[in-house]
Order: sequence, then structure tokens, then C-alpha cells
Amino acid sequence: MKKTTTSFYDILGISSATFCLVHCLIFPVLTILPLGLIHNPIIDLIFASLGLFAIIKIMKKSSLLVSSILVVSMGLIWISILSEMVFEIHLDLIYFGGIGMIIGHLLNYNLHKKENH
Repeated sequence: MKKTTTSFYDILGISSATFCLVHCLIFPVLTILPLGLIHNPIIDLIFASLGLFAIIKIMKKSSLLVSSILVVSMGLIWISILSEMVFEIHLDLIYFGGIGMIIGHLLNYNLHKKENH
């Protein structure tokens, strides 16, 4: 049972972080096109909330390395989102946080896969 729930949260975290990173990389290009799109930090907040939910569930059963990577990455993401919402300053920390989240979840997924086989 532990394997299934951990895998689910890892997959949720990997997919959420990947969608977030793709959104952060592609959306600025889309705003250049005359489509009437504007950036809304609420979307970033939704992705960050999904990621936070996933890492809270994973941290109890993961290694110190994985937990550290996930916490630091989530911190970078939240700092970037909150600075944009409060101060209207875009920080590139969100990209590093997204990459860190993907790496952390992939490491955790692979470690649990090795332990259960």
C-alpha cells in the first residue's frame, strides 16, 4: 500500500512541476502574440499548491536528500510567486524551483521503486 500512495504523490508532483515549468517557459512567448493573454499568478499559485500537497505527503517517507531538494525547490517557487503577487516583480527562481521539484520527485520515485523490487 505504501508503494502505491507514494508513487501516486510522486507522479502528481512530477506532472504538476512539469506542467508548471512548461507554463512558465511557454507563457511569456504566448503573451507576445496578439491573443489578448495576460499572465495571472493565480495559475502559478494553483500549481504550487498541488506541489505543496504532494511534497507534504512524500516528505514523511522520503530520504533527507529528497526532502531537502523538495523543500528548497518549493521555497524558491513560493518566493517567486509571492514576489510577483505582492511586489509585481518577476523572479526567475520559479524556473529553478520547478526543475528542482521534478528532480526531487523523480529521485524519490526511483528510490521507492528500487526499495520495493
